[in-house]
Amino acid sequence: MKFRNSLWLAGTMILAIVMSSCSLGATPAPTQDTGAIQTQAVSIALTQVSMQQTQTAMAIPPTPMPTNTLLPTPTLGVLPTFAPVGTVSPLNTALPGMTPLGGTPFATLGSGAPAGTTKNGCNDGAFEYDNGAAVVDWTVLKPKTEYTHGWSIINTGTCDWDEGYSFFLMKDISSPLIDWKQTIITLKDPSEFTKPKSSQLFVLHFVTPRDPGRYEAFWKLKDDKGNIFGPQVWIRFEIK
Repeated sequence: MKFRNSLWLAGTMILAIVMSSCSLGATPAPTQDTGAIQTQAVSIALTQVSMQQTQTAMAIPPTPMPTNTLLPTPTLGVLPTFAPVGTVSPLNTALPGMTPLGGTPFATLGSGAPAGTTKNGCNDGAFEYDNGAAVVDWTVLKPKTEYTHGWSIINTGTCDWDEGYSFFLMKDISSPLIDWKQTIITLKDPSEFTKPKSSQLFVLHFVTPRDPGRYEAFWKLKDDKGNIFGPQVWIRFEIK
């Protein structure tokens, strides 16, 4: 009896040893990371929440865009009127104390024909050329010497230049020291009368001043009633 019990006990121990030896070479089950399991669970939950929000947004109909409304056109009121400041001088007005040199003077001449106007009633004229003995502007001349100068002027009006018409020196704007042999040429002889579209040559003789300097003189036409017309011509020279 004891022998059987001993044999059973021995067999039990041998079986236990064999089973123990079989499990020695096996790989132990990995230990699970609790933090990783929690992170994976949170990620799955957030994904489900996001999917639910997307489905909810898709279920809501879109809000229509507002229609543009045109702004009202502003209406400009009447602009204010400003009072003029000071007094504006007209153009071509000489400054105080200044005398215009050459060209067209600023004053109104004779019977009211402005200096820049060539026509006066039926009278009119136009400059054609200087004669062959012309003195070019600011030519240097000898002092106290006699010279000759002439201008050809064509009748561009409708009236004849007949008796009483004249070519005269404009003394108020000319140098006073030039010694002219005559300051006016009056038409007297019928051979001197000038019909429209015809020309007349006015030749003058003068003696230059003695003192050095620049000198100039201006000439114009006027009819038998004293009305000034035609081109304003001049002579300019220098004494050195």
